[in-house]
Amino acid sequence: MLKIRHLSATISAIALGIIAGCTANEPPKTTTISPQPDATTPLVKKENKSSIVSPTNPDTAANSIIQQYIKKLTAKGVPKEKQGVWMQSSNTLLANYQGTIPLPAASITKVATTLAALQTFGPDRQFITVINATGPIEKGILKGDLVIQGGEDPLFIWEEAIALGNTLNKKGIKRITGNLIIIGKFYMNFELNPQKAGTLLQEGLNSQIWSSEAESQYQTLPVGTPKPQIIIDGSVQVLPKTPTNIQPLVRHYSLPLAELVKKMNQYSNNLMADMLADTVGGAKVVAQKAAEIAGVLPAEIQLVNGSGLSEDNRISPRAACAIFLALERYLQPYNMTIADVLTVVGKDPGILNERKLPPLAIIKSGTLDYVSALGGALPTQKQGTVWFVMMNGGENVEEFRAQQEALLNIFLKEWGAVQVSPPELTPNPDRKSKTSRNEVVN
Repeated sequence: MLKIRHLSATISAIALGIIAGCTANEPPKTTTISPQPDATTPLVKKENKSSIVSPTNPDTAANSIIQQYIKKLTAKGVPKEKQGVWMQSSNTLLANYQGTIPLPAASITKVATTLAALQTFGPDRQFITVINATGPIEKGILKGDLVIQGGEDPLFIWEEAIALGNTLNKKGIKRITGNLIIIGKFYMNFELNPQKAGTLLQEGLNSQIWSSEAESQYQTLPVGTPKPQIIIDGSVQVLPKTPTNIQPLVRHYSLPLAELVKKMNQYSNNLMADMLADTVGGAKVVAQKAAEIAGVLPAEIQLVNGSGLSEDNRISPRAACAIFLALERYLQPYNMTIADVLTVVGKDPGILNERKLPPLAIIKSGTLDYVSALGGALPTQKQGTVWFVMMNGGENVEEFRAQQEALLNIFLKEWGAVQVSPPELTPNPDRKSKTSRNEVVN
């Protein structure tokens, strides 16, 4: 059985606000077109049109360092055919070692999923879960069923259920005489099975039956957050069709997609990645879209899932670098950078906390039993932003990680570290105000 390292992590607590509003009685849709950037708004960051470069004639000095890096690895018995490196600065190739050969990419796959999802839906797309009733509300009792129409929200977790329960309490609902009915793709706590997801939601709505895990997550919320109490007399049921007699109560809007993929990448959450890949159309669609947008050969991106949780997920180092660059180009019209969707070392919490990586670099890592991959953007004084991807295959994953860190710090010493992130690697501060929310239907 394949053991997977460092690819799954629990998402940290998210405090959610409750915003009242109104909505139409329509089921959630997953094909809503995201708002386009305002062409009249000037960009605050210099536009960058860097793209992938020719694989020939790399920089002599940088490529020599890479050759020594590969030589050091192979001297320890690592097969050289399982190693790959690509580095470029702007439109200049710095280093190439098997850069066009598809290799196991591990969680760098999530960058392809990120690009495909953003291109499909836009950074401000929110996934909508609609909460409905099949009967009247009288004296705190909903005389009917509570019907949940799933909208493929990949980050509906304890905090969301607690906020939803409090919203329903504010509408006067304390008890439901019927069942909790799940329709469509409703996920909770990364649980794909709708029956199990519904059971978790039932627990989250009623603090009287909370598990220790739910109670622990509640403790991360702002002091004074109410504890919801909604008793459901019936059972959790999964139905193939929406009942005809429903009336909407609340619409739950997920975090915007840009913030969803940021958290997915910070914690390298496999289930979120696979959910988003499924929403886009599956792994093959993700690979096709990523190759098209990045401008690389389709053969250089071969995916079986959206998370990287298989050595059959293969991406060439050049294609992976092209995906990072395509992501940068895509985000520019929205006044965003890759720092808005990937981890900034030393700034963002997540799985990179344990790594000895250069501060202010924007990085995505990936680890399987016999694979270690690292890629992203390294800000330097002499070379500007250096885009890099390293893919290593072999038995000593911890050694790969140590050598990757040492290599980046060698280049940083050679090219000079920066003290402040350059504009093209600085997140948009306006994104910090983006939240999930509940909208009450009047």
